[in-house]
Amino acid sequence: MKTKPWLAAAMAAALSASLLSGCSGADNGGNAASPAPGISASPAAPQKLRILSANVGGKTPEENEKFEAALSELTGMDVTLEKPAEGYDQKVLTALGSGEKYDLIEGSNLGVLDTFVEQGVVSDLTEFVESSAVLSDPKVIPAAEWEQLTDKDGRIVAVFSKFQGGTMPIVRKDWLDKLKLSEPQTLEDYYEVLKAFKEQDPDGNGKDDTYGLSTSGLYDIQGFMSAAGLKYRYVMEDGKRTIPYATDAAVPMYEWFAKLFKEGILDPNFVTNDTAKMRNLFLTDRVGMVTYWDAWVGMFNSLRQQQDPSTAFAAAALPPASGPDGERIMRRGDPDYWFVPANAEHPEAAKQFLEFWQTEPGIMLGSLGIEGEDYIKEGDSLKLTDIGKEHNMDHGVPFWYNENVKPPFGKLPGVQEAQDLVKAHASLELALPGWSDAEKIVQQYALEAMSGKRPTRSSGCARSCSPRS
Repeated sequence: MKTKPWLAAAMAAALSASLLSGCSGADNGGNAASPAPGISASPAAPQKLRILSANVGGKTPEENEKFEAALSELTGMDVTLEKPAEGYDQKVLTALGSGEKYDLIEGSNLGVLDTFVEQGVVSDLTEFVESSAVLSDPKVIPAAEWEQLTDKDGRIVAVFSKFQGGTMPIVRKDWLDKLKLSEPQTLEDYYEVLKAFKEQDPDGNGKDDTYGLSTSGLYDIQGFMSAAGLKYRYVMEDGKRTIPYATDAAVPMYEWFAKLFKEGILDPNFVTNDTAKMRNLFLTDRVGMVTYWDAWVGMFNSLRQQQDPSTAFAAAALPPASGPDGERIMRRGDPDYWFVPANAEHPEAAKQFLEFWQTEPGIMLGSLGIEGEDYIKEGDSLKLTDIGKEHNMDHGVPFWYNENVKPPFGKLPGVQEAQDLVKAHASLELALPGWSDAEKIVQQYALEAMSGKRPTRSSGCARSCSPRS
């Protein structure tokens, strides 16, 4: 088939923006019986459903076949689950451009979804969601959350596949307690805490070998930029794009980071760090604070407790620094979602799956995984297998919205408190076409200013690093 005329534009917009793949009663999430809500199981002629997935499914091709079989059994449908090992974004673009037919496609980039909506290749799910006893239940998905998946004309164009968290400052709570420090609330509070972590030997080894703060990437400093009321990416003002991180208002913040850098409080390798290096510093008692995802509060605690059950290590999430008006700004990741292509052959089966995915059987499959493979039942209790422990209760749904479905093993220490901060303060960032190019310029100048390599007042970072909008 010939490529549709819009594909070139869609590919250009999509490939410039991290694309789709990410980087969480009985009918509304209780012990829903299989088959899924609204599905009439028929051994003679099961409904077909073809899914293209980036994250949902098995961890290996072999396990994905078992996951596919489990989906078929739980839904009563003949499910085909395709999960490419690589090249997922290109696979989606090629499929939509060539007319290949899927009933559901997983995504995690709202900018890309907007492009597909504009090109008319995404189904309108508004009436379905609003009439669904499952999806319209605010205990299953809070009503305000749907705004994330609503297009400019007010239509719901996708359904959540999991709850997506946000990034925040994460602190060594045990170091705070040891040094008798209160949790910071303002930017000055943060400075005093970070300075103490550098100078007061919080690890108790008698050496000057700790830093106050380490980061990886510019976007995760949102918790500190909150002090100046600045939000990452684009912000629309009077119908025009602005980039708050590239304005004069950002200069004092870059000077604050430059001060941390000069005084040895900020990890000197923060510019070149990847997230693995940053996490390692935190886990090995080298740094007292990092900026990272809410789920990692629990992961940090779990990893250290696995290494040493008697460890005093305690990671905790912190609120963003309060701004001049008391507002706190936190970064939230784009949601993971399912959309139904306009050319889907089995749209009704897709909708029935979308309801099933928000109920307990769907949530348990997406989190715990496959019964007998990832976990086993022992009476009324569940037990993870060695494979299940390795898979970390994440087959595409580490966290979910449905309040009726409780995590069978609870959440890792600190995660709930971190997610409460996300719900209270986090909001999506605005990513419009062209942002990926603008971001490179902003990052270059901002990171140079933060590390003291570029004057901020004399030359004016805001004047020299602000790309045209």
